[in-house]
Amino acid sequence: MRMRWMYNAILSLLVCMSFAVLAEEGTKASIEKKLAAEYALTKTTDDKSDIVTAGSVLVLQKDKVYMVPVDSTGNPCQNTYKEGKLNQSGSCKVNETFRKIPGFGRAIPGQDKTIATRAFVTGEKFWLTKIDVHDNGKDKGVMFDFYTDAIKDVRYRGTLFVQFKGGLPTPEDALKVVQEVITVAPSEEAKDDKGGKDGQQQQQQQAAAPEAPPAQEAAPPPVEAPPPAIEAPPPPPAEPATVALGQTPDEVVAALGQPTKKAKVGTKEIYFYKDLKVTFVNGKVKDIQ
Repeated sequence: MRMRWMYNAILSLLVCMSFAVLAEEGTKASIEKKLAAEYALTKTTDDKSDIVTAGSVLVLQKDKVYMVPVDSTGNPCQNTYKEGKLNQSGSCKVNETFRKIPGFGRAIPGQDKTIATRAFVTGEKFWLTKIDVHDNGKDKGVMFDFYTDAIKDVRYRGTLFVQFKGGLPTPEDALKVVQEVITVAPSEEAKDDKGGKDGQQQQQQQAAAPEAPPAQEAAPPPVEAPPPAIEAPPPPPAEPATVALGQTPDEVVAALGQPTKKAKVGTKEIYFYKDLKVTFVNGKVKDIQ
């Protein structure tokens, strides 16, 4: 009887320890929720030629993340981040080798289409279109899909697999590993809001300071009332604000006011308004949508 009691007690302890371990580890859903809260996804058109809804702007924290043009039929460059190091698939390394050999150009033997890969380095910015946590199989981690703004009229796409050591970590630990490679660019709105708060605090301090009493002046002599003025006709209604190609950001802001959101990727800067998107290239309006 006593042996049976001890067996049941040990079994209960093992079950409690198993639940405790599971509680400490993350799950596919909890990690995806944590990452989605930090990295807002960007939605592109079906043919990936443009952005429909802009999400977070990512800043690369490691050198050599390879991507290919969005119209490429394949993607030889699969980027993997494991234990603090970035690596690419074997086909990507072969592609880069042949690009440097005269006569081969940028084509991979056996393929009928040239794939011109581009290496992105620390500090470059792009968008995130997909987050997928892999919780099955030997290699557990999270797959990210990237999408860039136009660089010399070419948009690029790429993938990055951040591999976790062992099982799935907690959502907080998963985010820390991902932030070793990609972070979110500071929001222009946050900067503006900070400046507004500082200005408001300064105004409050000035208002709190005691004012000197006004000096008493002698009463002016009485003045005869002027004749009634002739009312001027009302001014004509102001023309609606317009934006034209070639204008500068200052001219656009003067016409439309401050945008609701700004994004800068590569040489392109985008101002988002309620029903309008204005794209600047080299400080001039390039596209209005």
